Amino acid sequence: MAFAITQTCCADASCVSVCPVNCIHPTPDEPDFGTTEMLYIDPDTCIDCGACADACPVDAIFPAGDLTGPLQAYEELNAQFYAGRDVLAEATVAPNFHRWTPPAFTRVLPSDFAPLDVAVVGSGPAGMYAVEDLLLHTSARVTLIDRLATAGGLIRYGVAPDHPSTKKIGETFARFHDHPRLRLRLGTEAGPELAERHDAVIYAVGATEARRLGIRGEDLPGSLPAASVVGWYNGHPDIEPDAVDLSAERVAVVGTGNVALDIARILTADPETLAGTSVAPEALAWLRSSKVREVVLLARRGPENAAYTRSELLALAARGDLVVDAHDPRIAAAIEAGDGKAAWLRGVPRVAVDWSSPPPDGRRIVLRFHSAPLELTGDTEVRGVRVTGDVEISAGRVVRAAGFRGVPVPGLPFDEDTGTVPNTAGRVEPGTYVAGWIKRGPSGGIGANKACAGETVGALLEDAVAGRLRTRAPRRRLAKLLGRA
Repeated sequence: MAFAITQTCCADASCVSVCPVNCIHPTPDEPDFGTTEMLYIDPDTCIDCGACADACPVDAIFPAGDLTGPLQAYEELNAQFYAGRDVLAEATVAPNFHRWTPPAFTRVLPSDFAPLDVAVVGSGPAGMYAVEDLLLHTSARVTLIDRLATAGGLIRYGVAPDHPSTKKIGETFARFHDHPRLRLRLGTEAGPELAERHDAVIYAVGATEARRLGIRGEDLPGSLPAASVVGWYNGHPDIEPDAVDLSAERVAVVGTGNVALDIARILTADPETLAGTSVAPEALAWLRSSKVREVVLLARRGPENAAYTRSELLALAARGDLVVDAHDPRIAAAIEAGDGKAAWLRGVPRVAVDWSSPPPDGRRIVLRFHSAPLELTGDTEVRGVRVTGDVEISAGRVVRAAGFRGVPVPGLPFDEDTGTVPNTAGRVEPGTYVAGWIKRGPSGGIGANKACAGETVGALLEDAVAGRLRTRAPRRRLAKLLGRA
């Protein structure tokens, strides 16, 4: 019986390196790595050893025959990835083996390479993948700094509380917090002065600012950025416990990415299903008294180009409260034709919605495509959103889930257009580096940060070997700089 990769795949390729028959693809050295939504196991090649399941940091891999409920679809999804591929042409020893690529050694360190002192700013996935790389593959001494009192970054404060398997990767990262060559400094603001006491500094500070919609009414009370809602239900210390008002019966969410789906799912969930998760206790109390009965997800384009991933849509559709607003004939045509992602909506009910009326009894999530937001309406607070076709959707709250952008880092250059720190392979200048979303923009999931951080660490080591790192001052005043004096 073959294994199958399921919904919570983080695509960091930990499973690839332990597979004895090379049956998990795409691998990091294949051109489509990072472009697929997840990794896939070839059922005809898998020898059922289970090594991948043991290595998976997010518990996403199971025997295909054991999958139940919504996860059953993943047996076929894994097989579909290999449909039409000529596996025999890739075989080496036998048909059960995919061809291995020749080993490549991209880093070569001299035998007398002296230990480096490296500061990593940010304890989210990008920062922790950089820490892992440095501690496991070099003799560097690492100082990990985060302005928040709790480590984890996006894992702790960005992953929805009803995704506990995804959050488990935080346990993998946390094992490095006690490493003898790591010093953990939480609740500490870090600035460019760190360069004076370290050979190199890696900034992995993410992208924390919401992208603007650029429409009238965007700043009305009742209009919230997605980051505020996500931070609210995850207990982010920067977000007040009463930051999200749930007194409206209908909430409109601008966007159909995975974050938008997370918000819609949490706001319409039975609160008791969240009890016992990592949801903030204050948020859970508000959810228990919530009046929200409907969340409408607004997409600028059609269902064939939706931003969400298949795994997140499958999980949402399995609840049975998802419908599609069939206001535009192009929607039904795309679904029936199976165009792109539209095929995933086959079987999801299509309904006609009267947006001027209150939501029906019960709770539901509505996908409305071809509906670019034109204006948030209301005088003193949000009353609705006007969309393409001059249709006004009555909504007492609007959540803007149009993406994120980075904010300037003191002492570093900044590109206002991209919201990133200009860099080359993570190198800002010798001694100063970036990783994660502040490096490449807000794209890719958790696992994408592994290759990103690896590239950055590679640039750092290249500079160190070439003697390009600037001379630093003695470390005796480091504690004072970190506010620990």
